[in-house]
Amino acid sequence: MELKMQKLYNEWLENASDDSSLIDELNEIRNNEKEIFDRFYRELEFGTAGLRGIIGAGTNRMNIYIVRVTTQGLANYLKKNYDNSSVSIAYDSRIKSDLFACEAARVLAGNGIKVYLSKELQPTPVVSYAVRYHKSHAGIMITASHNAAQYNGYKCYGSDGCQMTDNAASNVYNEILKLDCFKDVKLADFDESVNSGLIEYFSEDFYESYLSNVEAQAINPGICNGAELKVVYTPLNGAGNKLVRKILARTGVTDINLVKCQEEPDGNFPTCPYPNPETKEALAEGLKLCQEIKPDLLLATDPDSDRVGIAVPDGDNYRLITGNETGIMLSNYILENRKANGTLPENPIVVKTIVTSVLMEKVTAKYGAELRNVLTGFKYIGEQIFELEKKNEENRFVFGFEESYGYLAGTYARDKDAVVASMLICEMAAFYKKQNKTLANVIDELYAEYGFYNNKTLSFEFKGASGMERMKQIMDTLRNSKSKEIAGYKIVKHADYLNSFEKNFETGEEKTIYLPKSNVLSYSLEGGNAVIVRPSGTEPKIKIYFTGVGNSKEESVQVTDKIIKFVKNSPDFFPPEQQENNI
Repeated sequence: MELKMQKLYNEWLENASDDSSLIDELNEIRNNEKEIFDRFYRELEFGTAGLRGIIGAGTNRMNIYIVRVTTQGLANYLKKNYDNSSVSIAYDSRIKSDLFACEAARVLAGNGIKVYLSKELQPTPVVSYAVRYHKSHAGIMITASHNAAQYNGYKCYGSDGCQMTDNAASNVYNEILKLDCFKDVKLADFDESVNSGLIEYFSEDFYESYLSNVEAQAINPGICNGAELKVVYTPLNGAGNKLVRKILARTGVTDINLVKCQEEPDGNFPTCPYPNPETKEALAEGLKLCQEIKPDLLLATDPDSDRVGIAVPDGDNYRLITGNETGIMLSNYILENRKANGTLPENPIVVKTIVTSVLMEKVTAKYGAELRNVLTGFKYIGEQIFELEKKNEENRFVFGFEESYGYLAGTYARDKDAVVASMLICEMAAFYKKQNKTLANVIDELYAEYGFYNNKTLSFEFKGASGMERMKQIMDTLRNSKSKEIAGYKIVKHADYLNSFEKNFETGEEKTIYLPKSNVLSYSLEGGNAVIVRPSGTEPKIKIYFTGVGNSKEESVQVTDKIIKFVKNSPDFFPPEQQENNI
């Protein structure tokens, strides 16, 4: 084992006494070089997504010392750039989330920075709203979103309520690098800071303001009254329970049936170890209840309640609706009804990420709306709102969404919000129920109108230090590939977002991509099919997004499956040793 790793290990064993569980963990791995290496071979890097890692001891883990030094770096950045700065902080149900939030508040207070702190767990979009409500210069959300139970994270926001920009995140990270996590952190006493007013809890007026802003996004207010909409709801042991139920009750949805085993906050997620509403496994308990009581809709919000998944009746069973499908239906519903209601602004704008369904081009074209494509990450959607706001044109923003189940209507927040999405999904379901339609009927009608597009996302995991290098090798192999087709479909356009380069092979045209650099490779294939590849920004995974187009639903699925099978077995995408894990 490298001397550096052993030295770091010894330093932590000697100094990490504020959390006895860390000392216990370090003692347990005393002679295990592999485990010591994995905890200390790198530092969790602060970026635009903040931090995310496994909870535990070491520089490559989430713990109070990493939270403290990160917050000290943030404090130093704020003091250099603002006078009388403040920070809004909240947390979700994950293990140690409340502890990490309080430790961050102590560091900020120790630096004389005002803190607005949630008294209990909250959805992530509440922090985005709180930054703007309190006129804070930054926001912190302690969450690891939908990651497995052993993870936690630290998400940072700028003064506009968006996730921190690349430039600001880089400046904060540079401040962090100057610090020793045991020697250079200023800590205030928590109770004394509360008593002095340096740490102040979110007020009831704040929550009422947030809910009022969410409720204002209703497209057809009152449509749920009398609709007799029956809903099964699961917060997946996370933060959505209170606010989602409150907003649904306020908008007329009263028949809400909770999945009891997933109602209470629990960072161990005992019935859904991977609490991601994109997966059928996470919705299993909710689907069981659906079979018992036959609701019109199943809603599932992830642990920090910024994303929502749904299932709807389809014959005798319940059909899982993808993030793309929900976003397409919501966009169509909002555009159609706001046009009919006379509330659609001139030159309306819908924003989606580049990995989100291209079917949206047809939906927005029908209603004369502009469709803007941004990089993966809701911060880029939030930035579009901010740019519109600077021109006093924020009312043009109608809706934003990403295929990974994140949605936002309105400009009150600058991050995806499962609270407003749950409200609008229920409103949409009630609207169509009055026409004797389920949401399964609605999406099928949209496919019949616009074309059959099948979208599927696969994730390939690469654990440990070697995994990061493997991911880099795969992306390098793809960049150097000279392939002209994928699964027998010609590549008609290729885009490399890291090198800001796009080439159309049919016309020979080459052009620069005017988006921030991002490690994404996109392949547009003949027939409208597509493959997009990118490493995850928050997990040790490569994500591949597939689009298959056909003359029927069945054909679009067959095309997608054909492309997936090819990719899984292609040396351009994966070396032989990885292919064994993909099949």
